[in-house]
Amino acid sequence: MVIDQKLLDIKQRADDIQRQMNSGDVSGAELTRLSKEYSHLAEILPLVDEYFQVKQGIADATEMQHDTELRDIATEQLENLKHVLPDIEKRLQIALLPRDDADDNSAIMEIRAGVGGEESALFAGDLFNQYKSYAMRHGWKIEMVEENATSLHGYKEVVFRIEGDGVYARMKFESGIHRVQRVPETEAGGRIHTSAVSVAVMPEAQDIDIDIEEKDIRIDVFRASGAGGQHVNKTDSAVRITHFPTGIVVTCQNERSQIQNKATAMAVLRSKLYEKERMEQDAARTSSRRSMVGSGDRSEKIRTYNFPEQRVTDHRIKLTLYKLDDILAGGEGLDEMIDALIAADQLERLAAME
Repeated sequence: MVIDQKLLDIKQRADDIQRQMNSGDVSGAELTRLSKEYSHLAEILPLVDEYFQVKQGIADATEMQHDTELRDIATEQLENLKHVLPDIEKRLQIALLPRDDADDNSAIMEIRAGVGGEESALFAGDLFNQYKSYAMRHGWKIEMVEENATSLHGYKEVVFRIEGDGVYARMKFESGIHRVQRVPETEAGGRIHTSAVSVAVMPEAQDIDIDIEEKDIRIDVFRASGAGGQHVNKTDSAVRITHFPTGIVVTCQNERSQIQNKATAMAVLRSKLYEKERMEQDAARTSSRRSMVGSGDRSEKIRTYNFPEQRVTDHRIKLTLYKLDDILAGGEGLDEMIDALIAADQLERLAAME
């Protein structure tokens, strides 16, 4: 069978990679690439072994049916194995789906207040705290890039980096419009207001992903403002980078030095250009079909947080969880929602291949 040969090829490729890595003749960059490939294959190998064990079990049980003394036992075993096989094949199909090259990357996230004024800014702060707690729970590192805070401790906008393995794979489905329904702290009448916040998630680009030419950018330095200590008002440490071909502008003032701010701003610009390139390629590949789960459209309303009913609804997969406090705390409820989105995306891609 074609699938059997493909799985044997995977086992052979894993063995070949192990030999190369253990040979001592592999350069640092190549070793990193091979380690990343082997890590992915290692996730599949136990499932591959399980598949061949079940297939062999079916063959053995079929042979045993010719023995009159073992026929009943063999028939029962055969029925059980044939019941198990489709589930293993489905899991293998999902495991063998083409991977997003950026799934293993860290991510840059932007949260911006939208409709709703100060209440929207407060909810932007809630979402930032949610993702910060979620990142900490998963052992990821948070690094601030840019923030524009309000007097009530909300955010008109906040940009931050989440560093860790596989961050983008889990966080990419957060891109879009997040809507909140609650009685604002600033509302004396007790009426429920609806506000909106936009979230953008970009895979952090590596140096090899995007090359930025000096002639295409302008770097401006200026005096930082806001939180950060007295030094922010005394030195021209803030950095603004303008990318002429795309018109993208990135600002960073959260680091203590101009050099650090420039490095961070360049990393964000590289990620924005990487995202733009990926979105253009994706649009070309899927012009006839647009995935609603993984589209990453910032203008798409993806989720509603309803405080009076303590519910969170993801509109893409029509999933409602009555775990609002846990989700906003970055707890297991957010994992449950993200897991459901990942599963829906996998099923959607499987259906497209049939």
